Amino acid sequence: MSLKSSCYALLLCTLFCACTQGQKTNHLANENSPYLLQHAYNPVDWYPWGDEALQKAQAEDKMIIVSVGYSACHWCHVMEHESFEDTTVARIMNDNFVSIKVDREERPDVDDVYMTACHLASGGSCGWPLNAIALPNGQPIWAGTYFPKKKWVEILDYFIDLRQKEPDQLKTYAAQLSEGMQANESIQLRLDDSSLSQDSMQMVGNTFLSSIDFREGGRQGSPKFPMPNNYEFLLRYHALYDSPEALEAVTLTLDKMALGGIYDQIGGGFARYSTDAIWKVPHFEKMLYDNGQLVSLYSKAYQLTKNPLYEKTVHETLAFIQRELTDKSGGFYSSLDADSEGEEGKFYVWTKNEINQALQDEQLIEIISDYYTILPRGNWEDRKNILHRKKSIEKMTKSHKLTEAELAKKVEEAKAKLFSVREQRERPGLDDKVLTSWNALMLNGYIDAYKAFGTAEYLETAKKNADFLVKNMMAEDHRLHRNYKDGKVKINAFLDDYALMIQSLTALYEVTFDEKWLYYAKDLAEYALTHFYESDSGMFNYTSKLDPPLVARKKELSDNVIPGSNSVMARSLFRLGTYLYNNDYMDKARQMMKNMEPIVNQAPQPSFYSNWCNLYLDLLHTPYEIAIIGQDYAAKQQEMMRQYLPNAILLGGKDEGTLELLKDKLQDDRTMIYVCQNKVCKLPVTEVDKALGLME
Repeated sequence: MSLKSSCYALLLCTLFCACTQGQKTNHLANENSPYLLQHAYNPVDWYPWGDEALQKAQAEDKMIIVSVGYSACHWCHVMEHESFEDTTVARIMNDNFVSIKVDREERPDVDDVYMTACHLASGGSCGWPLNAIALPNGQPIWAGTYFPKKKWVEILDYFIDLRQKEPDQLKTYAAQLSEGMQANESIQLRLDDSSLSQDSMQMVGNTFLSSIDFREGGRQGSPKFPMPNNYEFLLRYHALYDSPEALEAVTLTLDKMALGGIYDQIGGGFARYSTDAIWKVPHFEKMLYDNGQLVSLYSKAYQLTKNPLYEKTVHETLAFIQRELTDKSGGFYSSLDADSEGEEGKFYVWTKNEINQALQDEQLIEIISDYYTILPRGNWEDRKNILHRKKSIEKMTKSHKLTEAELAKKVEEAKAKLFSVREQRERPGLDDKVLTSWNALMLNGYIDAYKAFGTAEYLETAKKNADFLVKNMMAEDHRLHRNYKDGKVKINAFLDDYALMIQSLTALYEVTFDEKWLYYAKDLAEYALTHFYESDSGMFNYTSKLDPPLVARKKELSDNVIPGSNSVMARSLFRLGTYLYNNDYMDKARQMMKNMEPIVNQAPQPSFYSNWCNLYLDLLHTPYEIAIIGQDYAAKQQEMMRQYLPNAILLGGKDEGTLELLKDKLQDDRTMIYVCQNKVCKLPVTEVDKALGLME
């Protein structure tokens, strides 16, 4: 049975068991989000987000509970079990509120509104599950995160009592939060001259580096999140400003993550974050968006450093993606749960006795216990071990009297045995919905891996995924859908879906020289400009003009684990505009950076604007336009792609095609490489090393 089939069978079994126990479904039973279906048999009368719930709240004059989470979320499961499966709690909620469950991955717009309210109401201590109390019109009056049952009941009683005795106080809370949310998204169209400069960029770079933990990698403190875009910026900053400190920040972080418990040492792939400061103890959920971006980052770092650890990490992570998160149609699934058998991390951790039984070879047991820091008493809780590496290969070979090749062979032998045993365990739950934006991130990961390593299967997977997205997620008018599951699409896409799709399709052109991908990207850009762009601010709204309005219409201005949609759109327009000779796209990108420039320059933590910092570099360092054209273009393209090129685009093919940048560059008898900037080219050359020499 396939992974998807086994998970589906498990879900059917769960629903069947619930039915046989006399439980009734609530209004989530007809949804197809795995997260919403997890709550379909709760005694809480949950509704999905939509007109039915909102109209009911208004008609019955009831406050609203908006509870937001996602299927892989451990603490979401805990709160469900403690509170939402409890009939006493459910009675309080059903009698006094209209309760709405939201899958944050399907509806990031709703999540963003109430998460912003949480940050304003609680001073920043927010996460998932996110639980908000709102007026009947949906205006938030308070929001928080996980609460044990006793505390949750106290919160409910407090707001029930307050509404009965001081209803005007709730309206005051709502007005204050609404005002704060609008101010939080305020940005002005700057018409003065830009002050982008090398000096200001270096000041930003120095501030960026001041938050790095130069002992353990990542940002100082705990928990530690990978934040891939931070290190993409620092990698480029090193290459463009010759900053050894920036390179150290990147390589130290990548080394520590790849050797740590946040990385699945047996099956490949990264967990969402480390709960400690040393990358050892992960929050065990595995998300597509992290892994897509980390594949890109490790691939780019490999191009620059040629570190074999990075190559191995990419190959193992993509093997995990192919094995566990790829649908036969070409779409990528969203996540794997942190829990299995009701216990966080159970699928991934080992007792010493389990290691011994799996390997059954004294020498192998001794080597692997040393290699992965496995202790008889456990290196984590309940005598369990999280596999992670602390010793260098040099120390391992010396202490076990092995060559590096012999050690590698032993490790691979042990990993295969442990993997085989682990495959017999009950698996974490799979969220098999397909999200456009997350798929675009993974598509970029495959493209960047193909650039770095030339593995043909990676390019084929990328093209298959792009074909899937164009066929299933893009309508004839170029409108995108957000999600796909069980052959159905149902949610209008958001700005991040457009921005990341444009980015990935443009990147796919660069490795195929197939112009159709550029023109798909152009179609999406035009649609986004029509339906998301706000001329008064020069920025993009997160939701389309076609979507029903929420209590606040928001823009994504900062960058998080996934770069913000405005920064991605700006960079996508700049890159696509360069390819298409479209000055309007490039001018809009420049204006967006101009709007954000004071915020980025003055930010105490520019890491929250890392992708804007990347755009800053794009604008300060005019990209090289490397045109490879002629019969032998593919071989030279392959050779050029292996290089780390922090400010260059590739284009070309056997003929000139339709791109203005390729016009009049074809020579009948030779394949030529043109190195250009701002459409002004140096004398063409025939060898890649000579072309590289023409780039400063």
